[in-house]
Amino acid sequence: METTGITRFSTPLDEPSAARRDDAGTARLEAAVSSLRAMLKKLDRKRAPLHWAMMQNQLGNALRRLGERETGPARLEEAIAAYRDALEEYRRERNPLDWAMTQNNLGAALRVLGVREPGTARLEEAVAAYNEALKEYRPERVPLDWAMTQNNLGAALRNLGEREPGTARLEEAVAACRRALGVRTRERAPLDWATTQNNLGNALASLGERSGDRARLEEAVAAFRRALAVYSRERTPLDWATTQNNLGNALSALGERDDNPALLTAAVAAYREALKEYRRETAPRDWAMTQNNLGNALARLGEREPGRARLEEAVAAYRLALGEYSAETAPLDRAMTQTNLASALLCLGEREDGTARLDEAAALYNQALAEFVAANAIAYLEICWANRDRAIALIAERRRRAGMA
Repeated sequence: METTGITRFSTPLDEPSAARRDDAGTARLEAAVSSLRAMLKKLDRKRAPLHWAMMQNQLGNALRRLGERETGPARLEEAIAAYRDALEEYRRERNPLDWAMTQNNLGAALRVLGVREPGTARLEEAVAAYNEALKEYRPERVPLDWAMTQNNLGAALRNLGEREPGTARLEEAVAACRRALGVRTRERAPLDWATTQNNLGNALASLGERSGDRARLEEAVAAFRRALAVYSRERTPLDWATTQNNLGNALSALGERDDNPALLTAAVAAYREALKEYRRETAPRDWAMTQNNLGNALARLGEREPGRARLEEAVAAYRLALGEYSAETAPLDRAMTQTNLASALLCLGEREDGTARLDEAAALYNQALAEFVAANAIAYLEICWANRDRAIALIAERRRRAGMA
């Protein structure tokens, strides 16, 4: 029995990425936030409005970096507020490039928050902020800033496209990344080139899965491998881990499409590489995301192999992810991972006697359904209902047979 509707999590890379590449410690970021807030209290906004706006932008950047590391939304909400405060003083007509920079940063915070929340409102705001920035970041004037924002716009469009029907947003995401690569060449800016190759790969992988186009998935794998030709574990450990995770997603999607265990095994290897740098204590959300994805690849292998070993490994990976995804801080991620875990348990339950695995699967589907209903996540709802009903039907059949024995 092959389950359907698994959810893979991929990660884009936003700009500016210097803080990520330096792997600035949480303590240093918290110290920066405290210092900036202390300075802002002493600063007279009326006498030095542009200096005040600059510090609000810097505060937003530090808060956003902290928010990316934490599971809750509070830091990201504070970052958004700081950027919006800065935009009260940075006006497009007077400070066009500072205004565009802050719009770009605002878009990054909105995108991260939007990925974690149900619905599309935050992601639509992120797309709008990036498009605002592009009104002043023009390729003939500031080509590298223009390319940076095209990269970020592509990431947000891909996130949005995954939550909307059709492929229009995903096609736009691919186009934005390709525009960025017209400026971000490997020779001119190798790390930025690799960042956009990663985001292009994500958009192509989503488009390939949505459209059923194998060529898009192959293009995605090639894009991630190009990025890994620049990223190394020693120099850029988090970017390297991000791209390993995303490569795993594309390989897994190809392996499922082609019914190819070798590709699924390669996906498992890529996820395990990512987990060498994605550690729970330092990058809990990324660690949980990759555990979920690893579970998916192991489950798909387990469905194609006799025995239970791979499926048991998948169950263990999903349980690890759920230890980090809470109903309060990551409800949608939790629900999607519960659905993935339930599908693995359903497969195990079909291979075992009794109903213990099936009972747990049905309960997990019901928990996930409650969140999908609240989020109006129609696509997930339909899949979850169908699999839950399969589990319930099998439980009823097993109990009926037990009663007849």
